[in-house]
Amino acid sequence: MRTIVIQLALLVATGLFGRVSAQDSTRTLSGTQVLELVRKYHPVARQARIHVDKAQADLLVARGGFDPVLGAYVARKRFGGVEYYNRTSPEIVIPTWYGIEVHSGIDNYTGERLDPTMSKGQSSFIGASIPLGKDLLMDKRRAYLKQARIFTSMAETEQRLYINDLLMDAMEAYWGWVSSYNLYQVMRTAVAVNAERMGFVRKAFENGERAAIDTVEALSQLQSFQYQEMQYRMQFRNAGLALSSFLWTDSGAPYNLPETISPPAAWDDQQALKDMELDLNALLTIVENSHPALRVYDYKLRALDVEKKLKFQELLPKADFRYNHLSKGYNAFSSISESSFLGNNYQYGFKFEIPLRLSAGRGEYRKAGLKIMETRLSQAQKQLDLQLKIRQYYNEYVVLKEQISLQTLNYANYQKLLEAEQTRLNNGESSLFLVNSRENKVLEAQQKLIELKAKFFKTAYSVQWTAGLLN
Repeated sequence: MRTIVIQLALLVATGLFGRVSAQDSTRTLSGTQVLELVRKYHPVARQARIHVDKAQADLLVARGGFDPVLGAYVARKRFGGVEYYNRTSPEIVIPTWYGIEVHSGIDNYTGERLDPTMSKGQSSFIGASIPLGKDLLMDKRRAYLKQARIFTSMAETEQRLYINDLLMDAMEAYWGWVSSYNLYQVMRTAVAVNAERMGFVRKAFENGERAAIDTVEALSQLQSFQYQEMQYRMQFRNAGLALSSFLWTDSGAPYNLPETISPPAAWDDQQALKDMELDLNALLTIVENSHPALRVYDYKLRALDVEKKLKFQELLPKADFRYNHLSKGYNAFSSISESSFLGNNYQYGFKFEIPLRLSAGRGEYRKAGLKIMETRLSQAQKQLDLQLKIRQYYNEYVVLKEQISLQTLNYANYQKLLEAEQTRLNNGESSLFLVNSRENKVLEAQQKLIELKAKFFKTAYSVQWTAGLLN
């Protein structure tokens, strides 16, 4: 009888409460490795990079508005044997940043019935088109280019935001997998210990050292643990599937996490968090100054400010002035020194128009101002939400750290109670029922401790996520 109790005590001490050494022979997967894999290979991370490339392509499109344009007009009319006209007019137009367009070209008019306003023969011109009212300070080309530059920077910030959210989802799956794995291993060990115990109790019963009811007690405990083992195994497998959805190969193929891969043995070492920013005041400052979600709002406001300036142009009259200096032959500069600006060899035109009520312009300008106001309110609300969420996760982080310390002591106390109950059983002062009850309490405390530790690490990552630091 004494020998059996000592053997059981050794089994429990080395099996139930010791760390599982079998995982040393398996491959491990740490949270840092998961983050790196997700950053490199996850489709959402790749899509975020494509989003930046698209914004850069849009910037190239906007720059196209300032590309020089080469064009030509060729026309000819011949009717009833009469050469009315034959016209060849190539021209190049060079847009500039300040709304002025510089243009130059040549004309060649021949024929018997030319328009009297046309200069017969070869001529050339160089001149400019200048907006004097609307489009002088801002026009669509400048507005689109400015906004394209802003949107390119915003796309890079949005990429950080997408990656930040993606990595947090991956960490939730990872720590769920870590928790499930350790709970499953605890229950596997408990089943193994109780299977050995069942064998010892049955042998003791056969030798007349134990009552028959003790075999029923041992079997009931074993079956209860076997049932829980199946439950935890199912949870572990499902957690592995959830984590697998974030793991992809470099070739773009999904990767199914095998059961032979486990968390590192030191998964609960809090030194792993030493590089994280976990000071509340520093976190609040980071949120205010550099959180990607708030920076996106900054870029939106800058783009809306450009739009507002463009809409203001609708309140101005359209007054365009076009001037050409004319020269004989194909050298547009040949007569520049011979005549003054409006002295000779020139052509100009002036166009003026303005809507009498400016209804459309006033409406568009007012709407642009309202969009800015709406975006600022959304930014203020977002900033408040992030600050509150930071405080909530930080409070949870601090409490979990204290709970882990308390639960560790609680777990150690339950171990001592079990050891004491085993000693009493050894002295004939207790029963297998009481030992089983103590063992159940130890298991509950150990499971609770594992869940608290996994939640603690997940909360630490949640703090980083809320501050926008997971990228």
